[in-house]
Amino acid sequence: MAAQIQVNGNFRRYSAVRNRRGLTGAQAAEAVLRTHGVTDVAIRPVRGSLTDHYDPRDNTIYLSETVYAADTVAAVGVAAHEAGHAVQYAEGYGPVRLRSAIVSVTNLSSQASMVLLFIGLFLYSQTLFGIGILLFSVTTFFQLVTLPVEFNASRRALATLDARGMVTPDEHDGVRSVLSAAALTYVAALIVSLANLLRLILLFG
Repeated sequence: MAAQIQVNGNFRRYSAVRNRRGLTGAQAAEAVLRTHGVTDVAIRPVRGSLTDHYDPRDNTIYLSETVYAADTVAAVGVAAHEAGHAVQYAEGYGPVRLRSAIVSVTNLSSQASMVLLFIGLFLYSQTLFGIGILLFSVTTFFQLVTLPVEFNASRRALATLDARGMVTPDEHDGVRSVLSAAALTYVAALIVSLANLLRLILLFG
């Protein structure tokens, strides 16, 4: 909750600051892609706030209403970050390939683990409970793999924005603040997942 509050706070703060070059989020994303020689990724608006994401299934960057056409420091940072994900896929970045490969398994494991853990507790079955823990650990592993993917996308974004002169030094600090706060949500998710896994292991023992 604290991480999410910080994300929302930093995003609102820098959404009120226009970038000096007047770049919109869509333009910033396109510039990052072009810098890395990626030309086949679409950029489209999507409803909502902080609903920005890159979808490898249709090779499209979706930018929220507060990012796509906004010329703010926050919009540039968020859009560049999502473009960083598109570049990761285009270049075959190892951790993002691993995360993509285990998405389906993770979703299935997450659902099945809850069922098996509940049944294991209800029937006092250590076998079922133990299998539930193993399946839950897949979710924790997915959270772990996600960290380098997110941090790398942010580093790519900042480096490209600086190299292309798309942000001034003070705007760089604003972009970094927005992206750092967002990264904390993934760190928090991993910590929560590890804590839950440890709790289940202690119950199993």
